[in-house]
Amino acid sequence: MGDLEGKKVLIVATNRFEESELFGPRELLMARGATVTLASLALEAILGTVHDAPGRTIEPDLLIADAHEADYDALLLPGGVGNPDRLRTEATAIELIRAFADAGKPVAAICHGPWLLVEADVVRGKRVTSWPSIRTDLRNAGGEVVDEAAVTDGNIITSREPDDVPAFTEALAQALQS
Repeated sequence: MGDLEGKKVLIVATNRFEESELFGPRELLMARGATVTLASLALEAILGTVHDAPGRTIEPDLLIADAHEADYDALLLPGGVGNPDRLRTEATAIELIRAFADAGKPVAAICHGPWLLVEADVVRGKRVTSWPSIRTDLRNAGGEVVDEAAVTDGNIITSREPDDVPAFTEALAQALQS
């Protein structure tokens, strides 16, 4: 039995997610006993990337529109450039992120994933980090930007890049245990 047995984590992603930022945390969380569910815009395989090159695909478990914050203990938002850029125009995705944040549940975003936190207006007054190219967006949204592998401020967890997946996942695991 793992230390995250009974915990349920929802990942929200669409095409062009950064492969290691979805598969890495997913596998680490599942190995520790968490149940991990993937929600997307359609019930068709979504394509990951390794930087900009096409990567592996994965089948979503449900539609974002059918996901409810009350059914999960935490939300995970992988990066990749295309994935959060597409999702930030989807009202259902932004409303779901806001619901998790408002409920005080952990919301973890890595790399370009914090763009979604900006869109949901949940970084104001929070210490956050991200891929360097979106740090100005985080500052403009009221976040205090730092350069650390994983940053936890209240229920918001952010991370910089694929190399930080272990620290990012550990920060989420710690939040789930508290």
